[in-house]
Amino acid sequence: MNILIVGSGGREHAIAWSVAKSPKADKIYCAPGNAGISQYAECVNIGAMEFEKLADFAQEHSIDLTIIGMDDPLVGGVVDVFEERGLKVFGPRKNAAILEGSKAFSKDLMKKYNIPTAGYENFEDSEKALEYLRTQAKFPVVLKADGLALGKGVLICNDLAEAEAGVKEIMEDKKFGSAGNTMVIEEFMTGREVSVLSFVDGKTIRTMTSAQDHKRAMDGDQGLNTGGMGTFSPSPFYTEEVDEFCRKYIYQPTVDAMAAEGRPFVGIIFFGLMLTPDGPKVLEYNARFGDPEAQVVLPRMKTDILEVMEACVNGTLDQTELEFEDNAAVCVVLASEGYPVKYEKGIPMSGFEKFEDKEGYYCFHAGTKLENGQIVTNGGRVVGITAKGKDLKEARKNAYEATEWIQFANKYMRHDIGKAIDEA
Repeated sequence: MNILIVGSGGREHAIAWSVAKSPKADKIYCAPGNAGISQYAECVNIGAMEFEKLADFAQEHSIDLTIIGMDDPLVGGVVDVFEERGLKVFGPRKNAAILEGSKAFSKDLMKKYNIPTAGYENFEDSEKALEYLRTQAKFPVVLKADGLALGKGVLICNDLAEAEAGVKEIMEDKKFGSAGNTMVIEEFMTGREVSVLSFVDGKTIRTMTSAQDHKRAMDGDQGLNTGGMGTFSPSPFYTEEVDEFCRKYIYQPTVDAMAAEGRPFVGIIFFGLMLTPDGPKVLEYNARFGDPEAQVVLPRMKTDILEVMEACVNGTLDQTELEFEDNAAVCVVLASEGYPVKYEKGIPMSGFEKFEDKEGYYCFHAGTKLENGQIVTNGGRVVGITAKGKDLKEARKNAYEATEWIQFANKYMRHDIGKAIDEA
């Protein structure tokens, strides 16, 4: 099969690595790709939002399957463009990607179909939002920009002053652009966060192994929200009881709800869960692999990724079982000092050769590029260092050892990824 992957981050590198392992894969392309992805795929200089150009490329190069990695093109309708041309593509159509594209839509869907989630109200008018906060809200509250905001459009406000500043930021100053035209005010939930990724073919769902992300920039969950500073898999808090509950009340009901709404979902549903004292509840849905969750989940997957993706597109997922290794993986993100606010790019990097032929160690590129034969930094999150181990403690030790192998001048990382393992 000729494969085209759309995206340029660590998630797409993990997908490309996974696809390259498949005996079904022949030629792999990635648009636009990055320095690490070029090891497995020919990188093509087409942006992820250039839908017509991507479809032209797929037709001209006899692409058998296009895999959309990123959220923006999915929410923008890239799958519809490909399907209109009779091209095979893995990912939800625009009317299903709204599950991630609009938090107000997903909250209303959960309310309508009794899927457990936090109590909430949606607002399109900042004055009404402020009035609600001043008269009815119980603090702390969570404010969420309705649309896509690079994983950063969520504010936890401990009191009214913080909430008023948050409304100004999201709805009036439009810090997250048009994503803040509508805002969700949600009750604050407490508990452990767990992520569960799943493959869906419109009616059948197959869940992958669990993971847990670390969003804050600094140790001890301090600092600003980022796209994710590291993750581990599996989560020791995701027990068989939790799994059973989620299958019955969250996973299949979500797939059924989308089908009932005339929005059958084909692709990846990422369930962000909170294990509250009242049981598991949905924090958020994403319509694609998580980043960096893909970097710990895919290295543990034994099933051929292309077989599963084809089954989703063909509607035959009920005939496929997913298998995962009985081990653990931890990913630590090496970022540029100053991320997510201000940081330098173009800094030379070294040490990549240390990962060659090292079983169970991976360096997934996120913000890198090749400049005159030298790999340099090209983003806030630069690479994700993933390592496997027989259990989480060993995987964590291995991952942190491997973070020393890669060097660049403004390297920054958290030192407590997976610390919760010690409490399990």
